[in-house]
Amino acid sequence: MKIAFYGSSLLSSYWNGAATYYRGMLSDLARRGYSITFYEPDAFDRQKHRDIEPPEWAEVKVYPATEEALRAVIAEAARADVVVKASGVGVFDNELLEGVVAASRPEAVRIFWDVDAPATLSELRESPDHPLHRTMPALDLVLTYGGGPPVVEAYEGFGARRCMPIYNALDPSTHHPVPADERFKADLSFLGNRLPDREARVEHFFLEPAARLPNRSFLIGGNGWETKGMPANVRHIGHVYTRDHNAFNTSPLAVLNIARDSMATTGFSPATRVFEAAGAGACLITDAWVGLELFLKEGEEVLVARDGKDVADHVEALTPARAKAIGDAARERILKEHTYARRGAEVDAILRQQASQKQERSVA
Repeated sequence: MKIAFYGSSLLSSYWNGAATYYRGMLSDLARRGYSITFYEPDAFDRQKHRDIEPPEWAEVKVYPATEEALRAVIAEAARADVVVKASGVGVFDNELLEGVVAASRPEAVRIFWDVDAPATLSELRESPDHPLHRTMPALDLVLTYGGGPPVVEAYEGFGARRCMPIYNALDPSTHHPVPADERFKADLSFLGNRLPDREARVEHFFLEPAARLPNRSFLIGGNGWETKGMPANVRHIGHVYTRDHNAFNTSPLAVLNIARDSMATTGFSPATRVFEAAGAGACLITDAWVGLELFLKEGEEVLVARDGKDVADHVEALTPARAKAIGDAARERILKEHTYARRGAEVDAILRQQASQKQERSVA
């Protein structure tokens, strides 16, 4: 089957946290025989900050962020057996959604793939004229990056025929243990862009512990932190390319995961960083959120913090041997239960079932 996938970017993770998710999912689907074309706009300087060149497992079409180019890529939806519009493309999102649904063939499987369901659902609640309300009846599936039962119930309440979470996972060929790198040595490291619904939690779970532990070293990577006031023992290194994520995770004593406000409230929303860190065998400390036990076991495979004091206490108590034991246990669990090969098998089954049902209805 041919998949036309309209997303933010496959080639760049610059201000684009979904890149690893797209790569893991689509590369596995390609191995299962799908022919994939990924459409991404030339926007937000992402093409200047590519992490990868176009891969052999997908054709990538980078189009100018213009109305003329938009019309051209929308028209190509008519060639696909599966048409996917992802949330958060960042350019002409509404026009893309309505355009590709209208352009797709009646027998094609039409999917809205939401990589930030809490934000999208908030928009749907606040905007009765949101284009997703209008296109929902024509969609066969809503797939989500996470969210679990609360998100499924909410989408079904808005009229989705079928909503299923397809969680983040690990691609062990890209995220795995590597030797430590002096550039990323620290007692605690955090990687994430500065976003309005994350900043207060970063202050609480990262900067406050740093202030509590002036003799320990802290490292923060990601865009936007250049102007943020931080304790003297915090070092900021800017954007970290995906090629350096493994070393970023293996070099510190522990790595911190901090969910955004909406993700923490919704629960069942493990970030890509959780699986990247576990895949590298890092000792992960995470803020608490509902559904964590589906992925990692507290105290054995992950350390959980309810506030900044908990983070500081974990760092103070942690020894290299304990950190290694937790990291090894997390890697073993994730490799067993949460790889993109498992997610790909799940999506493959969903797509084939949906395509078969549509074919049966068309014949009838």
